[in-house]
Amino acid sequence: MMRGKMIRAWSAGLVGMATLLAAGTPASGAQAPAQPGKAPESILPVPQASPTPAPAPGPVPAPAASPVPAVPGAPVVAPPAAPVLDPVMNWTLADAQALLGVITAVDEEGLIPADYQPDALRAAIAAGAGAALDAQASRSFTWLVEDMRDGRTRMDSRQQWFVVDPDVDLNPTAQVMTQALASHDIAGAIAALAPTHPDYRALKAALAATLKADKTARNLIRVNLDRWRWLPRDMGKYYLLTNLPEFQLRLTVDNSIIRSYRTVIGRPGKTQTPNLAEQVEAVVFNPTWTVPQSIVKGEGLGARLLANPASAVRQGYKVTKAKDGTINVVQQPGDNNSLGRMKIDMPNEHAIYLHDTPSKALFNTPVRAYSHGCVRTERAVELGMTMAILGAGITPEQAANISLSGKYTRVLMTKTFPVYLTYFTMATDISGKLGKFADVYGRDVPVLASFAAPRAPWDGKRKSSEAVVKLDNPL
Repeated sequence: MMRGKMIRAWSAGLVGMATLLAAGTPASGAQAPAQPGKAPESILPVPQASPTPAPAPGPVPAPAASPVPAVPGAPVVAPPAAPVLDPVMNWTLADAQALLGVITAVDEEGLIPADYQPDALRAAIAAGAGAALDAQASRSFTWLVEDMRDGRTRMDSRQQWFVVDPDVDLNPTAQVMTQALASHDIAGAIAALAPTHPDYRALKAALAATLKADKTARNLIRVNLDRWRWLPRDMGKYYLLTNLPEFQLRLTVDNSIIRSYRTVIGRPGKTQTPNLAEQVEAVVFNPTWTVPQSIVKGEGLGARLLANPASAVRQGYKVTKAKDGTINVVQQPGDNNSLGRMKIDMPNEHAIYLHDTPSKALFNTPVRAYSHGCVRTERAVELGMTMAILGAGITPEQAANISLSGKYTRVLMTKTFPVYLTYFTMATDISGKLGKFADVYGRDVPVLASFAAPRAPWDGKRKSSEAVVKLDNPL
């Protein structure tokens, strides 16, 4: 009874929010869950075709890029390990001088001016226009574009980073250089690559306010500025974002937080939660949980339940034994289900998802790293109802009825809805205040080391080459 009243109260509260968020977007109508096979309507930013300027004279050698979808979380074919060739174009002295000005001021972005060979560029400018200037200016510009667009930190230093950033495909280096030289707006071309999220601006302001002598503080800001460059520049209108070290999830519209939820993430070690950018495929109300064989067989759960059917029923487990002797255990919907009453289905090779939990007391602890990798979410039913309204077009009343039915119901999304599992040790918290978060997984260490070392050439890697660990245990 208490749960029903709470669900109805959430439903009533979601009516106004749903109306507000739907303003300015095509009305979905009160639809039943989406029909299988129908592709979700994309609500991600669509790259606008830029007017094609007259190309700058000179050859543009560039490798053919492997096709990578612009939608975060879509399947990606890893590019072949081939050398990355820098484009070389013709530069005027004025454009080269403008580039030098951008490089000398790039510390404002958390990058290191010396990485882009300002002394060599200055010498080439002094020597006058010609092949040497073209080569040096093109090289400095290329390296700066790569780091502003994709991040200075190479993949080998990004632990458990499985986000594939589409920005290199939306703004390839040769295209950026061609347009910059045609418009003679070198500074504008570089600035246009910067992340659009408000946190990036907040970190830039913090860097400007931090004394040069405070290298520890400045380096922490640098690595977190760089992490924003690892993500898509434009993250979309609607999205979910969780900052793992903060133990918080945000439902975000136009980069503003609409709702926030405390989270429980994976334990440090083998079950730490990876960094992902995926798509919500469906919201599952009253989910079942198929217990992995690592527990059924490895921990002897299947044999114990078969030997004690009454215990299996009491715990909500359905136990079957196949002809080959394999025991399968499926926990049925209910308050004691390990997934709770809601699961956000976001298919990925790690088997990571967001879900409810019966262990709600853990949300009150300050350091919430207890799970086997999945992200347990506070007020998960409320979140699931909101997602179903925004992403599948059902009404608040329908969402409440589905939730209260007690029956397994999978509501398919009719709009794409990105989910970002990020890792920031300095960021604005859910109240909007810039602060620091403990490096719970130790992922700052290799990034700091990469900033202390000379800039490494971009090697074409698009995500971590670490082994993928399937973390399909919500316990």
